[in-house]
Amino acid sequence: MIWNENIECASRDSMSQLQTERLIRTVKRVYHDVPYYRKKMQEVGLVPEDIRTLDDLVKLPFTTKTDLRDNYPFGTFAVPMSEIVRIHASSGTTGRPTVVGYTRNDIAMWAENVTRSLCMAGVTKNDLVQVAYGYGLFTGGLGLHYGTENLGASVIPISGGNTQKQIQLLQDFGSTVICCTPSYVLHIAEVLEEMKIDASSLKLRVGIFGAEPWSENMRRDIEKKLKIKAIDIYGLSEVMGPGVSCECTHQAGMHINEDHFIPEIINPETLLPVEPGEVGELVFSTITKEGIPLLRYRTRDLTRLIYDKCECGRTLVRMEKCKGRSDDMLIIRGVNVFPSQIESVLLEMSETEPHYLIFVEREGNLDTVKVQVEVQEQFFSDEIKELQNLTKKIKYKLESTLGISVTVQLVEPKTIERSAGKAKRVIDNRKI
Repeated sequence: MIWNENIECASRDSMSQLQTERLIRTVKRVYHDVPYYRKKMQEVGLVPEDIRTLDDLVKLPFTTKTDLRDNYPFGTFAVPMSEIVRIHASSGTTGRPTVVGYTRNDIAMWAENVTRSLCMAGVTKNDLVQVAYGYGLFTGGLGLHYGTENLGASVIPISGGNTQKQIQLLQDFGSTVICCTPSYVLHIAEVLEEMKIDASSLKLRVGIFGAEPWSENMRRDIEKKLKIKAIDIYGLSEVMGPGVSCECTHQAGMHINEDHFIPEIINPETLLPVEPGEVGELVFSTITKEGIPLLRYRTRDLTRLIYDKCECGRTLVRMEKCKGRSDDMLIIRGVNVFPSQIESVLLEMSETEPHYLIFVEREGNLDTVKVQVEVQEQFFSDEIKELQNLTKKIKYKLESTLGISVTVQLVEPKTIERSAGKAKRVIDNRKI
C-alpha cells in the first residue's frame, strides 16, 4: 500500500517544482526569522532572492551539530515558544544536546512521514505495532507511536528495555510488528532462545529497525532468527526524527520523503557535491518544518542516492543503507576503518555472536586495535587449542578486510553489555 500516491509516485519534474517553491519560502523565512541564519547568509553575501532554483542550493552555507549546540537551547528556533508544542533533544554522547522544537503542524507532518514509512514496510491498519524504541527526549518512541496511530494500526507503547515483558506482550498480545534498534532485537532473539520459545510461534512478521548503523549480514541474522522481514528506517532528531526515509518491502534502499527533505551528497573533505551515484556525506535541507528549519544540515552519514524508479512504484529518491559516519570513521595507522566492516566479518562467521567491542589504544606512536568478540555457546570450549584456532581464523578475516593488524579476544556468550538503545561499539582511548 502507498499512503500518498500523488507525492510518492510523482514525476521528477513535479517533485523538483514543489521542492523549489518550498525551498524559496524556507530561505526567506529563516533569513527574516532566525538571526543565526541571517548572519550566516550575510557573511557569504547572500540574500533570499539569490535562491531561485534547486541548483542555487549549493550557494547556501552548511549547518552543523556544533552550530545547533552553539545556539543552545532555542537560538535556532524560527517561531516564538508560544507556538512550540513539543521539545526533543538528541542523545549526543559529548557536549550539550541538540534541541529541536515542533509546532502543531510539525507534529502532524512528522506523523504523516512515519505513516508513509510504515506503509513502505508493509504495515497496515490491521497490525499490532510494538514500539520498543525509547520514549522521552529521544525521538524514536513517540515518532513511531504517532505514525502508527495516524495509520490506524494499534500501537503498543512499551518503550525500550524490560526484555521479559517485551516477550510476554509479543506472545499475549500477538504483536505483528516490532520497532527498535537492530542490536536490541537480536538481544530479544537471544532471550527467546534461552526461554526455549520458538520464534515462529510468535505472530511477528515485520521489524522496523534504526537509530544505529547495521549491516546486510545483521539483517540476514535478524530475519533468520526471528522469521520476519527486517526493514531499515532512517531519521535524526535535528531533521525530524524517524521517518525521514525508510525501505519498502523490496529492501533496495530507503525512500526519502523528499517533498519535506531535500537530500544532497557531498565530499566530506572538499564539501563539494559528488558525482551522481557516488558515496559521500548526506546533507539535508528541511523545506516544510516550522519550529526549527535547517538548511544544508550535515548529517555525517555516508551513503549514496539512487534515482531509479523502485519496483514498488515509488519515484522518491532512495538512499543506500548508511556505510558509516564520516565522524565515526576510525583512522588507524593511516587506514580508514568503519565498525560496520568488522560487524560484517563477524556476522559471516557461524561461531560468533553479533556482539562485539572495538578498543583503540595508542602505544608510543603506534595505534593498536583489539576486537572483543562473543563466541556462540556451542563453540566456546575448554580446549585451548580450539579457541586459539578460532582466534586465528577471526584475526585473519578481519585483517584481510581492514588492511591493518588487529588483536582478537574471545569472550564467553552474554559477556558484552546489551542495550535497549544504541549499542556502543567503539572505545577509543587514544589522546588525539
